[in-house]
Amino acid sequence: MRTIEPHTEADPAAILIQFLVAAGNAMCRSPFFKVEATRHHANLFAAIVGQSAKARKGTSWSWVERVLNTSEPGWGPRLQKGLSTGEGLIHAVRDGDSDDQGVSDKRLMMVETEFASALRRMNREGNSLSAVLREAWDSGSLQVLTKGAPQRATEAHVSVVAHITIPELRALLSATDMANGLANRFLWVFARRSKLLPEGGNLDDGSLSSLSSRLAQVQMWARDVEEVRRSEAARTLWHEVYESLSSDKPGLFGQATSRAEAQVVRLSLLYALLDRSKVIEEAHLSAALALMEYASSSARHIFGGARQDPRANRILAALRECPEGVSRSELMKLFTGHVTSAELGRALDDLSSAGVAYKQVKPTGGRPSERWFFGTAEAKKEKEAKNPPASASTMEHES
Repeated sequence: MRTIEPHTEADPAAILIQFLVAAGNAMCRSPFFKVEATRHHANLFAAIVGQSAKARKGTSWSWVERVLNTSEPGWGPRLQKGLSTGEGLIHAVRDGDSDDQGVSDKRLMMVETEFASALRRMNREGNSLSAVLREAWDSGSLQVLTKGAPQRATEAHVSVVAHITIPELRALLSATDMANGLANRFLWVFARRSKLLPEGGNLDDGSLSSLSSRLAQVQMWARDVEEVRRSEAARTLWHEVYESLSSDKPGLFGQATSRAEAQVVRLSLLYALLDRSKVIEEAHLSAALALMEYASSSARHIFGGARQDPRANRILAALRECPEGVSRSELMKLFTGHVTSAELGRALDDLSSAGVAYKQVKPTGGRPSERWFFGTAEAKKEKEAKNPPASASTMEHES
């Protein structure tokens, strides 16, 4: 990061997490950390979330791809772009049979720069992509039962990088995806452009070659590593943070980060391997915890106000865009007759109880008018107290 960051407008956090995902994929499936009967390997899923064309998501991946391709030319063919179906993913890492020799290199680095498209496909009936991705993160044993010739993959080492914007994500990530655990297998990283470089960066090829050379040595070393354990100092730190990592958190944010302890295990494994250590030291675990904290803060920003009810999320998006508030009748028009007054009321009650929306009621001589706003009434009062409206005399003077 110290080498690349001064020469790019991309977010350092986006470069870092994507580098870890790609490096973990290039290392193969041999290294693992055992938790009870489960083996955690160095494969990760990460979603880079940021404003379209402004967050430099594509730029952040380009740096990573450049370093990895140079460190091992043989890794390039294991990089594929575009998630479509579960069957297609299995085919890329399939086992052999009497008619097909299969794939010997079980590494698969999937990069989906249009994750919104993949989420749309997942929401179609019969699409197996979500189920296969979950199994790829968990065990690497993949299979979809079909009427034809079902393909199977064992010991698959699948890693995923996805790019998406917040509005797309909130609109397309279904309650099912949240409940079935697809979302919590991803590390969510909010990305912004870090700086303005009108002339671009000026990083010489020698600096990148040095990085690639060091990474190549790590990759070769890691392929002979099997079980990795924690040092005593790391075990002590793990005991201190385990309860906090495992605690339940509310709403969609809680669902998106409910696999935090497993994510930290994999991140700390990766940091140890990159340090060419067969033992996870306290420094490796501390680095993993720091990155998990950043990912959790990103998830809170992305999902914090989002609700389980898709109607509530749609209302919340409308309120965000209208600081002057939205009337109840205007909210009804959002759904073009596909929601009842009672359903709208339940969604508004949900937002109100969560503290992300509030209403103001004004008498009109007849039926009181009801207007809804994003946030809390207390926050609005505090903002108005800090920034009182200009008086008529002040405005006249400024004019």
